[in-house]
Amino acid sequence: MAVKLRMRRMGSKKRPFYRIVAADSRFQRDGRFLEILGYYDPKQKPLKFKIDREKVKEWLQKGAQMSGTVESLIRKEGIIREVNETNIRQDDASKSNKKEDLIIKSEEEKPVEGEVEQDVQ
Repeated sequence: MAVKLRMRRMGSKKRPFYRIVAADSRFQRDGRFLEILGYYDPKQKPLKFKIDREKVKEWLQKGAQMSGTVESLIRKEGIIREVNETNIRQDDASKSNKKEDLIIKSEEEKPVEGEVEQDVQ
């Protein structure tokens, strides 16, 4: 199941506002969705935009894709930068753990001083 973060059109004729939702990409634009993440009202001056940052981060960590408009709105909020920084920190932590494992393994393979390896024939 491919999950997308996209906008769902609400409101009356010529008075649109949008809900930002996580939905299966196979569902219709205004059809079934998995979770409401926020809303966007382009008719208000200034624009009204509210989003639950934690829910968005959670969906992005799970691999959800974003529509172009949602991506631009979320980028303005700085959420994408936070997710990328988190991913970089996690990658660095896993790399350092791998390096430590390699060092420990290489030390285990070295013979201890005073031990003599015997040839078995």
